[in-house]
Amino acid sequence: MIAFMAVLSRLSYLHIFNREHLNDIVEANRKKFDIIHACRGDVVDARGNVLATTRSVIELGVDPQMLLEEDEAKWPVLAKLIKMPYKELAALLRQKTWGTTAGDADAMRLIRWRKLVDMMDEDLYEKVAALKIKGVYGNRKFDRIYPGGDLAAHVLGYVNKEEQAVMGVEHYMDLYLRGQDGWRESERDGKRREMAQFRVREVEKHDGYHVALTIDSVVQHLIEEELELIAADLKPQSASIIVSEPTTGYILGMANYPSYDPNKFWEYDLDTHRNRSVSDVYEPGSTFKIVASSAALEEGITKLSDEVDCGISKVEYNGRIVRLPKDYKQFGVLSIEDVVRKSSNRGMAHLGMLLGENRLYKYAKAYGFGEKLGYGPGGEVSGMVADVKRWDGLTISRFPMGHAIGATALQVNYAMSVIANRGVLMKPKVVMRVFDDAGNTIVNYEPEVKRRVLSVGTAKVMAKLLSEVVGPNGTSRRADVKGFGVAGKSGTSQKIINGKYSTSHHIGSFSGFFPYDNPRVVMTIVIDDAKVSGTAYGGVVAAPRFKNVAEKLIQYLNVQPIDERQKKLFAWRGDDHGRN
Repeated sequence: MIAFMAVLSRLSYLHIFNREHLNDIVEANRKKFDIIHACRGDVVDARGNVLATTRSVIELGVDPQMLLEEDEAKWPVLAKLIKMPYKELAALLRQKTWGTTAGDADAMRLIRWRKLVDMMDEDLYEKVAALKIKGVYGNRKFDRIYPGGDLAAHVLGYVNKEEQAVMGVEHYMDLYLRGQDGWRESERDGKRREMAQFRVREVEKHDGYHVALTIDSVVQHLIEEELELIAADLKPQSASIIVSEPTTGYILGMANYPSYDPNKFWEYDLDTHRNRSVSDVYEPGSTFKIVASSAALEEGITKLSDEVDCGISKVEYNGRIVRLPKDYKQFGVLSIEDVVRKSSNRGMAHLGMLLGENRLYKYAKAYGFGEKLGYGPGGEVSGMVADVKRWDGLTISRFPMGHAIGATALQVNYAMSVIANRGVLMKPKVVMRVFDDAGNTIVNYEPEVKRRVLSVGTAKVMAKLLSEVVGPNGTSRRADVKGFGVAGKSGTSQKIINGKYSTSHHIGSFSGFFPYDNPRVVMTIVIDDAKVSGTAYGGVVAAPRFKNVAEKLIQYLNVQPIDERQKKLFAWRGDDHGRN
C-alpha cells in the first residue's frame, strides 16, 4: 500500500500539479522550428567587380544530452581544432542543465544546444565532423565579407555581428539586399532527427537582390592609394578625396583618411567609421569664390575686363564703411579676370558688394550650399549658410571668399560640377541599379537634375577662367597636367582652435575638373591640418595631389589631350560670355 501510494502521489504530481511545466519541456524537445536564412545579395562596382558578398559558414555547437562517455577521449582533439582550452571545453560539454542553485526554477531545464564556435569554415568543419563525436554538430549560416578589405569602406558600410546593416550602402539598400528568411515547422524523434511526415508548414526563403554601384574600383583604388601617400607625407588629421562624373552626378570614387576594414570593424575606433566627405564641415575658402564670380557674370553686373581697386583696405557699402580682407600679397587695380586668376580676396569682396547680400545668398543656395544634396547612403549634413538677416557688418566682404560659411567636401565637389556641367547641378548618385541573379534590372537609378544654376555661356567662361587659375600665372599651377586642360581652384582656411582662428592650423583643398572644354571627371581633395613648414595652402598641399591622381585617371579613362584645333573651337571673348 505504501509503494502504491508513493507511485500514485508521484503520478498526481507529474500529471496534475506539474503538468504545464513538463508539457512545455516535452513540446520543446519534440517540436522543431527552423529558420531558413536568406542569402544577402552582393554589392558590385560599376564594372561588376564584387565589393561585398556573403559566404556560407558553420556555427558549431553541442547537445550535451547526446554525448557518449566513449567519445570523451576525442575531446582534446576537438579543443585543439577549435582553438579552445581543453578545461574550458570540457566544462561546457559536461554541463547538461540550466541553473545550478537549489530551488532554481530552471534547474530541470535540459541544455539541448550550446554554441562552441560562431563561424567556422567548411574545411575545418569537415575535420571536426570526422571525429564523429555524437552530439557535436554544426548549422550553416551566412557571413558577410568584403574582398577588397578597406576598399570603399565608407561608401559600403558593413553588417555587424547581429546581422544588422550599419551605415553606407549596406544600410541604405538593406531592403533589397537582405532578402526574406523562410521557416519550417515540424517534429523530431528521440535522436533529434526531423520526421518529415509531421511537417506542419514550410515557407521558402527568398535571397536578396544584388546592387551595382557607380563606384569604379580602379578609381577608388587610385584615390585610396593617394590618401596613403598624403597620410605618410603630410601626416594630416584627416583627408578626403571625391571623384565624380559632372554630367551624371555618378560618384566614381569616394575615400577618407583615416579609414577602417569592414571585415574587422570592431577593431577600429568609431571615429574612423565616419564618412568625412559628407559629414565633416569646414570653411571652403577660395574654392567658394566660383560662386561670387560666376554670379556677377551671370547677373550681367560686370564684365571680365572691368577693373576693381584691390589696393584699398576700406570701402563704403550701403552708407557704412566696410573693412576689406587682406590678400596673400599686395595687389593694385585688377581686372575681374585677374581677380579670379590671382584669387584676390579683396576683389571677391568687391564682387560680393556689387551683388548684394540677397543675390549672393541666393546663388550660394543655388549651388547647393546649406542643404543636403541627397547622398543616399546617409551621414550627410547640410553645412551652414546663415540667413541674410543674421549677417553682421563684415559678412558681405568675407562670405564671397569662402569664410562665414560651413561646407562639406561633397558640396564643394558638386558646386564645381556646376561649372563642369554647363551650369547644371546634379544630384549625387552612388547606386546605379538593383538586379537579380539572372542579371535582370529590378530598379534603375537614372541621373537626376536638381536645377540649373548658370547659363551655358557663363559656365563656359568660368571653365576657361578656372583653366587659367591652373595655368602658369595662376595660384593653382601645381595641379596642372600639361596639355589636358585642367581647370580648378584651390582653397585655404584657418581652423578654429579654442574659439579663435589659428595661424598655424589650416585646411587646404583643391577642386577641379578636366578637360575644361569637355569635362570627364570632377575631383575634390580636402586635407585637414597638413604638417608642412609654413602655411598649408591648398595650392601647396592639395593641388599637387590632384595632379598625381589626374595623371593616372587620364591614362585609365583614356582622356585625349586638347590640341590647337580644339582650342580654336573653344575660342571665347571675355566681354561676350553669352546668356543662353
